Amino acid sequence: CVNKSTSGTLHLTATHLIFVESNADGAQEIWILHHHIGSVEKLSLTTSGCPLVIQCRNFRVVHFVVQRERDCHDIYSSLLRLLRPVSYEELYAFSYNPKQNEQQREEGWQLIDLGAEFERMGVPCDQWQLTDVNRNYKICETYPRDLYVPITASKPIIVGSSKFRSKGRFPVLTYFYQEKKAAVCRCSQPLSGFSARCLEDESMLQAISKANHNSRFVYVMDTRPKLNAMANRAAGKGYENEDNYSNIRFQFVGIENIHVMRTSLQKLLEVVGTRSLSVNDYLLGLESSGWLRHVKAVVDAAIFLTKAVTVEGASVLVHCSDGWDRTAQVCSLGALLMDPFYRTIKGFMVLIEKDWISFGHKFADRCDQLDGDPKEVSPVFTQFLECVWQLTEQFPQAFEFNEWLLLQIHEHVHSCHNTHTHTRIHTHTHTHTHTHTHTRIHTHTHSHTYTHSHTYTHTYTHIHTHTHIHTHIHTTHAHTHTPTHTYTHTHTYAHIRTHTHTHVLTHS
Repeated sequence: CVNKSTSGTLHLTATHLIFVESNADGAQEIWILHHHIGSVEKLSLTTSGCPLVIQCRNFRVVHFVVQRERDCHDIYSSLLRLLRPVSYEELYAFSYNPKQNEQQREEGWQLIDLGAEFERMGVPCDQWQLTDVNRNYKICETYPRDLYVPITASKPIIVGSSKFRSKGRFPVLTYFYQEKKAAVCRCSQPLSGFSARCLEDESMLQAISKANHNSRFVYVMDTRPKLNAMANRAAGKGYENEDNYSNIRFQFVGIENIHVMRTSLQKLLEVVGTRSLSVNDYLLGLESSGWLRHVKAVVDAAIFLTKAVTVEGASVLVHCSDGWDRTAQVCSLGALLMDPFYRTIKGFMVLIEKDWISFGHKFADRCDQLDGDPKEVSPVFTQFLECVWQLTEQFPQAFEFNEWLLLQIHEHVHSCHNTHTHTRIHTHTHTHTHTHTHTRIHTHTHSHTYTHSHTYTHTYTHIHTHTHIHTHIHTTHAHTHTPTHTYTHTHTYAHIRTHTHTHVLTHS
């Protein structure tokens, strides 16, 4: 946590809040994308001015003290309108204009080829095939177009199984462990209620089991607590009945739902944001938040999956309720433990594309990217990155990347735009054309050129003493800004750096 007070000028543009220090010698700029802002709070007027507290989704907290209450109110009301877009078209990604030609932009869309990724795994093969049943997204609109299923799974079996699964998310292949011909499959919960059954769904699981000649059974991992799964039965959903499915071994692993995780992170941030906290109170607050307990539950589930596949040689079917939150966490983390390719930078990108993006994780809802239902917001992907960070701390030599990449990914999951990243120590020249606008409707234009040199080194401290250097994202583009006012700000960073030590299988 770093506390620093300084005076400067605050510019409110169409896309960013920019604070420029008044210090003439190497004045620092702090750029905050509106879309990174999670909440804005205007506090009561004090003798030094009107305080404004901004909490960001990337855990940055910034305190401004604006001399005039009216100016503070203008900024506050403007930010409330700007920080939460209503439609996708309002996201910065749709107005951002990178300096790239059409070919370079096209290459970005073709950077990751999931067909090539399944070929790398050894699929299609004699037991697994590519099906075109979802070619037009008719069977399941939240699944990828190209899906891999057992050779023996006919289209009637696939269609019947999809009708028996929540949101139509029937069992499909997500990772193939070629060494033992074991498969990791994913789906959503069955619509079984207390007694309903589906012959096609039972045939689908039988096909998955028979596709692996090295094991006589398939694990079915329900990532929910048993109590939650049983409660879903009353709504006509639930979990697989072992009496109806031959050759399955059922296992609950007990990861809590999105609402529990949201509350847990809120409690953790309250603890981290509390000033003058003793070590003992910090540890008590950390424990009561439950965050590390939840992280451990996800890692434990991934370890169970990894051992089942690599040690027992069994295929595993993973699901939660709808199969796009806890299922994504466990499948991707398990694959990362089993396959060193996913511990490279390119492989990690492929893993996120495959298990999170293509299989329909609800980033817009979970990351609060649009003005929607607050009950749908949950740090599911943040929690996955935290799990990966825990592994990089315990097995640093097993990864091609470190926490810097994880921080960048977390930053841009919430930024919703492309950006150019500068190194921590850099000198560069910008040419900005500013269109000067203000809420009280008076406009004029001017342009200027300036050169500056920065050293961005922000230190994060926590209960285990290490130092973490964070990189600021700097973009060059046309933008609008307000007339000059003088503000004082206190800049606080809160990065959670707590460890949970778990023994993990890592295959090199």
